Order: sequence, then structure tokens, then C-alpha cells
Amino acid sequence: MLCDRYYTREIFKAKPGEYPGYAEMYMKWIPDDGLVLKHLADNYQAVKSFIYSLPAELLLHRYQPSKWSIKEILVHIVDDERIFSYRALCFARGEQHNLIGFDQDSYVKYSQADSRSLDNIFEEYEAVRRATIALFNGLPEDSLDRMGHGTGTFNDATVRALAYHIAGHEKHHVHFIKEHYL
Repeated sequence: MLCDRYYTREIFKAKPGEYPGYAEMYMKWIPDDGLVLKHLADNYQAVKSFIYSLPAELLLHRYQPSKWSIKEILVHIVDDERIFSYRALCFARGEQHNLIGFDQDSYVKYSQADSRSLDNIFEEYEAVRRATIALFNGLPEDSLDRMGHGTGTFNDATVRALAYHIAGHEKHHVHFIKEHYL
């Protein structure tokens, strides 16, 4: 279980203009209460409990042939979190180069998520979540408003926006699982 000491810092929600327009679909899931790190810790626990409550055969189900399985969605959430945490680190440290985007479908294809055990996926998920919370908890206050730049489908964002992106992206996909897979 992720402990309370990991989310004592307040980070208030980014405003429109601090993130690309498409990210609104993630931002809407997280309240502007300054507790994004607590939400990250709590959401991890909720996702883990929810997924482990599902029948094993459902984890490989695809609601359409070309869509991802639930295991693939989980690994995608972890990949996205790792990438957006890295972007937050780069932007916080004043990186001046544009960061490239990533092809999420290619990442899922090569992840071989369906062949992994659920315990293995959640071991990685927890490690990445702990690292994400530790990163944001340790960033200098003035770095949270620092804007970084990306190319392709990823555009400019502040460090604080990336924290909310990560938390909201997870909630978005869990909601999607509940609507399309159950």
C-alpha cells in the first residue's frame, strides 16, 4: 500500500493553456483540490482492487477485434505514466529541446501484456507509481509552472499539468473499461 508520506505536497490543477486541448479528457477526472499526489496513491489502490476483482478470462477480452485487452490497457497506463513523468522531469529541469511523442499502439503491440501475469503487471505499476509520486513530491515549487515543448501529437504543457494528465489518464481508462468491457 502506498503510504501517506508520499502525498503530503499540494499541487494545484493546471489551467487551460497549460496543456494541449486533447488533455482535457484527462483533466476533467481529477478535482482541483491540490491533492493530485494523494489521488495518484488512492487511484492505484482502487485500480488494483478493481482489476483483481475481475474474472481472469475478462483480462484478455477485447470488446472489438482491433481493440486492446484489459491487460494491454494496464500496461499502456504504466507506459504513459513513465513517459509523462519523464517529460515532467525534463520540463522541470528546463529542457529546451522538443520532446518527441510516442506511438501508443506500437508500444502496446510490443508489450506482450497478455502473456504477463497480473502480479507482474502490478509490480511494475506500483514501482512506476511510487517513482512518479516521489518525483513530483521532490520538484522545486517554481518548476511546477515551467512550460515544456513537444512535437507531433504532444504539445506544450506545464509540469503541474503533467501530474494531472497522469492521474486523469488512469481514471479515463478505468472508466472506459467499466463502460466497454463489463
